Amino acid sequence: MSEASPGRRWGLVLLGGGFICLTGFLLLTGFVTRDTLVDTDRLARAFVHQSHHPLLGRVMEAVSYLGGHPGQVAVILFTSAMLWSRRRRWALAFPAVMAGAGVLQYLAKWALDRPRPNLDPWGFPSAHVLTLVVLCGYLAFVFAGSTARGRWRALAVSGCLATVCTVAYSRMYLDMHWLSDVLGGMSGGVAYLLLAIWLIGSLPSRRPGPASALSRSSS
Repeated sequence: MSEASPGRRWGLVLLGGGFICLTGFLLLTGFVTRDTLVDTDRLARAFVHQSHHPLLGRVMEAVSYLGGHPGQVAVILFTSAMLWSRRRRWALAFPAVMAGAGVLQYLAKWALDRPRPNLDPWGFPSAHVLTLVVLCGYLAFVFAGSTARGRWRALAVSGCLATVCTVAYSRMYLDMHWLSDVLGGMSGGVAYLLLAIWLIGSLPSRRPGPASALSRSSS
């Protein structure tokens, strides 16, 4: 039996990681519907609220706003334009992937209709976190496969991770989400992202993209 090609191995890694995260998301959903994580959520909320300060509150509001639709739409348009000349497949796929993430979070919220800490509806999963995980994860993947220097790639990936964590914290700080809502957004977002990258990388293409190893078959 011939050794699996690098593209096939990466595809299996993406699929395996996606299904693991999907399992985590489904487990979290089950815990949330049974109110199993109520004490953990309240403990996390109390911990976050220890840092309350008027100035920090304004910063968190700005972070939360920019991490929502206005900031995400701007990043999608800018990134697609930058990728268009060299990685057209990934430029075209980016808006479609983000639209799918929006539909996913909407359906999950509609199905569960979980109250937020401020008693507003539709808390689980956090839409900000889920869609931002997909957006920043997509950007990190593209940067990691670029020809930029290693330190710039590492800086870009670190920035994406820091952005997700900061916005997630802001959503808890502003009483918009419980910890379990945030974790649901992260696990659901990563699962969706990995499966989307696998699908895009598996599509036939004449031009190599940032994940060309995914679409090359063994000789």
